[in-house]
Amino acid sequence: MQATETHTVPYVHAGGSATQLLDVYRPAGGQTSGPCVLLWHGVSPDERDVMTTLAHETASHGRTVFVPDWRPDADDGGRSHLIASLRFVRDNAAAHGADARRIVLAGWSAGAGAAIALALRPDLTDGWRPAAAVGIAGGYDRPARSTGSVPLHDLAESSASPVPVRLVHGSADPVVGSHHSRELHTAMRARGWPVELEEPDTDHAGVIATEYDPVLGRCRAATDPNVLRAGADVARVIATAAQSRASGTH
Repeated sequence: MQATETHTVPYVHAGGSATQLLDVYRPAGGQTSGPCVLLWHGVSPDERDVMTTLAHETASHGRTVFVPDWRPDADDGGRSHLIASLRFVRDNAAAHGADARRIVLAGWSAGAGAAIALALRPDLTDGWRPAAAVGIAGGYDRPARSTGSVPLHDLAESSASPVPVRLVHGSADPVVGSHHSRELHTAMRARGWPVELEEPDTDHAGVIATEYDPVLGRCRAATDPNVLRAGADVARVIATAAQSRASGTH
């Protein structure tokens, strides 16, 4: 594993009228290889810091990782933020030493549905396709924040060429049950998509190397070695997603 470094930059959304912040994680010294990663947080507004441990761990595999703030409480459910962050990475990845031609689109919780949905809807991104999509602890039977449509419904109707998809869901998730990922996995396999599913023994927060703090009302970085190992495994999934091929459920 490589040491990593991070810095923060703004990105513009809503027709250039407002900005959000985005963290860029890179191996120390800027030595990256393979695809870069756009990683979306969950349903609480502007929580890019919750993804810090997972982003550092993913970057340690030689990837550049972009983690934007976005606001699910915006009038459009956060769609303009998500699309703008994707546009930023497509336009600026090379300036950060990353390969803009190969972007892995990944997300956790509400961010997972948003990532998978865009992989199914190239009509919303001028035909752009991710190198791979990764859904972490997501629900796919509800409208995605990036598209406004339901990923499972889009899959049934999609004529888009398949891209590799990796799904990860904690088997002890009390917030979004792991059956959501199993259902999408089964449906994607039936449609010929190269999809894999992993179900580590952890919960909704632990799958991204965090723990929920009821006092703070949000997730914070975990210290439990078992949780950190689960997060490290998810980072490996993200870092290798573009090389994945369908091989069934692990």
